[in-house]
Amino acid sequence: MTVTTTPSIEGRKIQQYHGVVTGEAILGANIFRDFFAGIRDIVGGRSAAYEKELRRAREIALSELQHAATALGANAVVGVDIDYETVGGQNSMLMVSVSGTAVTVV
Repeated sequence: MTVTTTPSIEGRKIQQYHGVVTGEAILGANIFRDFFAGIRDIVGGRSAAYEKELRRAREIALSELQHAATALGANAVVGVDIDYETVGGQNSMLMVSVSGTAVTVV
């Protein structure tokens, strides 16, 4: 399935719009792992542990988006928007939400 942030797919014609589809992933952030990631994992301002969790959350959310589009009979999703948020207070969790328009392209 083609998933794109653009409003159309070059060389393909949108034949039918099926509606908005979404996918979400909320992952817990362990406070001790976060603390130690800050101490030992940050190299050059980057944290491999955080990047891995972000990647995993994004993949889950995009997979949900594709499943929702397939359920509507679509073969592509256009205009995809990806948002990252933290939810919760001291025990913050990472939320990745994606949305787009499910379409059939030919």
